[in-house]
Amino acid sequence: MADQQTPEIPEEQGEPTSEEPIKQRKNGLYPGVSDELAENMKSGWADTELRDLDPVPQAAHTAERRARLSARFPGERLVIPAGNLKTRSNDTEYPFRASVEYAYLTGNQTEDGVLVMEPRADGGHDSVLYLLPRSDRGNGEFWLDGQGELWVGRRNSLTEAEKLYGMPCRDVRTVADVLREASGDVRVVRGHDAGVEAALADKTTAERDEALRVFLSEMRLVKDDFEIGELQKAVDSTVRGFEDVVRVLDKAQATSERYIEGTFFLRARVEGNDVGYGSICASGPHATTLHWVRNDGPVRSGDLLLLDAGVETHTLYTADVTRTMPVDGRFTDLQRKIYDAVYDAQEAGIAAVKPGAKYLDFHHAAQRVLAERLVEWGLVEGPVERVLELGLQRRWTLHGTGHMLGMDVHDCAAARRETYAEGTLEPGMCLTVEPGLYFQPDDLTVPEEYRGIGVRIEDDILVTEDGNRNLSAALPRRSDEVEAWMARLRG
Repeated sequence: MADQQTPEIPEEQGEPTSEEPIKQRKNGLYPGVSDELAENMKSGWADTELRDLDPVPQAAHTAERRARLSARFPGERLVIPAGNLKTRSNDTEYPFRASVEYAYLTGNQTEDGVLVMEPRADGGHDSVLYLLPRSDRGNGEFWLDGQGELWVGRRNSLTEAEKLYGMPCRDVRTVADVLREASGDVRVVRGHDAGVEAALADKTTAERDEALRVFLSEMRLVKDDFEIGELQKAVDSTVRGFEDVVRVLDKAQATSERYIEGTFFLRARVEGNDVGYGSICASGPHATTLHWVRNDGPVRSGDLLLLDAGVETHTLYTADVTRTMPVDGRFTDLQRKIYDAVYDAQEAGIAAVKPGAKYLDFHHAAQRVLAERLVEWGLVEGPVERVLELGLQRRWTLHGTGHMLGMDVHDCAAARRETYAEGTLEPGMCLTVEPGLYFQPDDLTVPEEYRGIGVRIEDDILVTEDGNRNLSAALPRRSDEVEAWMARLRG
């Protein structure tokens, strides 16, 4: 990484600037900037303004979403920040990911952005997007500041941004003053920008702000056509990522689970923005740990590999798919018995996903199948109704059978229980169906041969007008199909 040189430089008259001066690295190799160099750097640069820009693909959808939000909170100022860079260590930052609420309403993903929806006297709102403009070439910001253009890349100008996002754009360095001077009712999405929250400290309440967050979460329960298309893209890339992993299982056996993680990550970065969540690359007994993301264990022939991973698209929609596969390509008899039980449970769960059904129906259907098998195998005393009533199957099933999916892997998490877990399925909802059985290595209540086996099968299911569509159907699920798929990919 280049040694950042950021000496303090004077502000240009009349231009909004950061309140903090540009700082010089304590142990930088240059003591300062000569007047001659500073003057030289001001000129001799070509005009790079982009003048022939089309709106981002989701612009019409984001405008409609803002209209729905406006109708819900008439007469109130609404403030939705993107968030800020977060320090990883010293002067390096984590890769930035905009808040879901902000990206959902704007299509923009740049750090420090703030959407402000100003109420109109005659009803409705005027939306204004506050962004950092291109870095200043007059005061040297573009080459001296750590976030200047020559350090981190070009930003869009405010004029360019207006074309891309379909609303007026202003310099975000003025937004704190604008918000401090605001009067009337204000709501803000909290937890993303401390500076914005400080500017509104005497104007908002936690209860009112939470109502805004909840409404935005519930807006995302039903996906529009753009979102469904993005989810399918995410799934399609994820399918290719799983195929990549199967092809290199021999290399993973020579190294570790990290080889699997890295292989899938390559697909996610080439075709998308990132992985949608930390990939779970759990081989052998690690598969019994639900969120095994250390991915540092061995990959051994004879064991099962539980791979739970999803590609996130450039528009921040993620897939969430799990397959459990034999490392050597063939299930043992016991592995197949456990796998087939989970498959049957998933089949029952998927069949229960349809418009008008209760959200919890798919969970109950899958859990019943698992409970029946556990009783059949003699691992828990029946009858099945008793097992389900007391939740005794949970020792080996552990988690719920699925969740909503979208811009967050566990999407719509702030929605009210009555609209989500206790709600009714509608066309356009997308959820995972992911039953599992997990026999811990130290579980003395099961026969020794069960211990250390974990199986989960997960697919992304879209509720349609007449039932459902499995977005991830391109990945085989039945045990014999998994074996044939692996044999084909490995030649």
